[in-house]
Amino acid sequence: MNVAIVKYNAGNIYSVVNALKRLGIEPLLTDDAEQLKKADRVLFPGQGHAGEAMSYLKARRLDEVIRDLRQPVFGICVGQQLLCRHSEEGDTQCIGIFDAEVKRFQPQRHEDKVPCMGWNELDVRCQMTDGRCGGVDPLMEGLGEHPYVYFVHSFYVPTCADTIATADYILPYSASMHKDNFYACQFHPEKSGKVGERILENFLQLTTDNV
Repeated sequence: MNVAIVKYNAGNIYSVVNALKRLGIEPLLTDDAEQLKKADRVLFPGQGHAGEAMSYLKARRLDEVIRDLRQPVFGICVGQQLLCRHSEEGDTQCIGIFDAEVKRFQPQRHEDKVPCMGWNELDVRCQMTDGRCGGVDPLMEGLGEHPYVYFVHSFYVPTCADTIATADYILPYSASMHKDNFYACQFHPEKSGKVGERILENFLQLTTDNV
C-alpha cells in the first residue's frame, strides 16, 4: 500500500512515521502534490500553531491539494483542526472540510489546566443528526467499551454533525470526526498504545464503501 504523510512545518510527524513502520508500512513523507494525489492513503498529522501551519500550506498550495484529495485522508491533532473552517488560534482560515470553528479551552475551575495533556476516555458512539445513536464509525471499530487515548492540545473542535467520537475535558468536544473521505482525530493515535494502533489499522483498511 502506498501511504503518504503530508510534509509541512509541524511537529510530531516522525512519531507517526514510526507508528506506521511498526505496522509494516513504509510511508512517504512528502509535500509534492502529485505524490499526495497518487497515494492510496494520506495522513495529515502535526503539532504547532494553526496560523503558521496554514501559511506554510497556502504558500505551497497544499491546502488546495488536500481539499481535492479523493482517497482516505486522516488528520491528526492540529491536522484535525486545520481540516475545519476556522480556528481561533491566530484567527486562522483553515482548509474547510468540516464546517466547524476551532476554539480555545476556557478553564472553568482551578483544576482545569490548559493545555489539556494526558490520557482521556473516548465515547465512540456515532451520533446521528436527530440525536439517535448511529453505531460506531469504521475508524473506531474494535476499540472496546472504554478506550483511552493520549491528548495534548489547547484548542478543540465543538461537537457537530461530523463528530464520530467525543471526549470530555471542561466540556464535551469532538475527539474524532468523519466526512466523506476525510477522517480526523484530536488525540495522538501514534502515542495511544494498542487503541491507537487499532485506529491506524482501521484507517489503512478502509474501503470505498466506508467513505
